[in-house]
Amino acid sequence: MGMSLGMVGAGQFAGQFAELFQRHPDVAQVFATDLLPERAEELSRSLGLAGTFPDFEAMLASSEIDAVAIFTQRWTHGPLVVQALRAGKHVYSAVPMAISEQEIAAIIETVRQTGLVYMMGETSYYNPATVYARKHGAAFGRIFYSEGDYVHDMDLGFYEAYQYSGGENWKTTASYPPMLYPTHALGGVLGALPGHAVSVSCLGVVDDRGDGVFDREVSQFGNDFSNASALFELNDGTVVRTNEMRRVGYPSPIRESRFRFFGTEASFEQLATVSLWQDKEKVVDVSDELATDDTLSLDDPSLQHVAPALRSAFVSGHAQVHDVERLPTEYIGAPNGHEGSHHFLADDFVRAVTDQALPPVNAWVAARFTLPGIVAHQSALQGGVRLPIRDFGNPPQTQF
Repeated sequence: MGMSLGMVGAGQFAGQFAELFQRHPDVAQVFATDLLPERAEELSRSLGLAGTFPDFEAMLASSEIDAVAIFTQRWTHGPLVVQALRAGKHVYSAVPMAISEQEIAAIIETVRQTGLVYMMGETSYYNPATVYARKHGAAFGRIFYSEGDYVHDMDLGFYEAYQYSGGENWKTTASYPPMLYPTHALGGVLGALPGHAVSVSCLGVVDDRGDGVFDREVSQFGNDFSNASALFELNDGTVVRTNEMRRVGYPSPIRESRFRFFGTEASFEQLATVSLWQDKEKVVDVSDELATDDTLSLDDPSLQHVAPALRSAFVSGHAQVHDVERLPTEYIGAPNGHEGSHHFLADDFVRAVTDQALPPVNAWVAARFTLPGIVAHQSALQGGVRLPIRDFGNPPQTQF
C-alpha cells in the first residue's frame, strides 16, 4: 500500500504535480484543499483524485494523510511547513523555503525534532545545465566564479499569474521582492558546487514603470525593487553572482534560469538558446545535450488557467543529460516542465518518504539555497552593505 498525499493549494502549478504524484507507483491516493474550495474540487474532478478536504487544518487532522505538498503563495510556506511537520506529515514545499531566517530556523529545528521528510521543490537543481556541471565537476579544475540568473519579465505571464492568485488586491503582492525568490538562480549554481554562501553585497534597481506594481506605497512588502544583483562570497573563498530580474528584455519562458561556471581548467556558459563548454584549446557547442522537447501542446486543456506566456515552462521534457532510467515507468508520456525537472522533483520526494531517506534538496540544502537571497535583500535595502550569512550546517547523520 502506497502513501497518501494531500495537495495544499490548487492553483496554476498544482495540477501537473497532482498528476505526477498520482501516477507514482508508491502513492496510493492524492487529495486536495484550497482556500477557494471550488478550485480544489475542480482539480479533484479533472484528475480523478481521491477527494478534497475543506481546509488545511482538516487535512492535517486526518490520519488518512501521510504527506502534504504545499503549493500556496510564495510568502506563506514557512509557517505552513512547520504546522504540517508538527502534525506528523512529511512535507514537499514549493519554493521558496521561507521568507525570513527565523522561519528557516523553525523548519530545520522541526525537521530535526520530528525526523520527518522535508523537501523543497527547486527546479534548477535538476536543470540540464546544473546536471551537466555536476557531471563535469572535476574537468573544471577549481570553479572560482559562477553565475546564476533568474530572468523572468513581469510582462511575460506574471501579471496574469498574480491576478489569478491574488484577486482584486493582486498588486499588493505582485511587488514581491526579487531576492526573496532566489532559489531558481542560487539553486542551479550551488547545486553544482561544494561551497555555500557566507556573505553578500547586493544592489537593487528601483522600478520606474509607474503602474502600481513595485510601488512601495502599494506593496505588502514595502518593496520598490524590480531587479537586483548580488555578489556572494562562498566558504571556500570562491565567488557567485546572481541576478533576479523582473523587468528585462529577454525571452523568459524559453530559459528562465541560466548559468555560467568558470574554472581554472574549463568553463561552461549559457545564453537564451546556446550552451557552450570551453577549455584552453577549444569551444564546444553542447546545446543539443541540454535541449528539452515539449511534452504537451501549449493549448492543452490542463494549461487553461496558465497565462499563454508562461505555458512553455510547463511543457518542457527531459534532456540528454537527464538520467531518465531512474524514473518510474509510469512517468513515460506524463506532463513535465521547467526544463525536465518535474518528474525528478515528484519522484525524489516520494522516494525519500518511502525509503526514509534525505532528499537532495532537504531542509539544510534548502536553507543554503534560500537564506542568501533573504540576506541579499537586506543588503540592498542598506545600499549594498556587505552582510554575513548564517549557515545551518549539514544534516545530522542520525536524521533517519
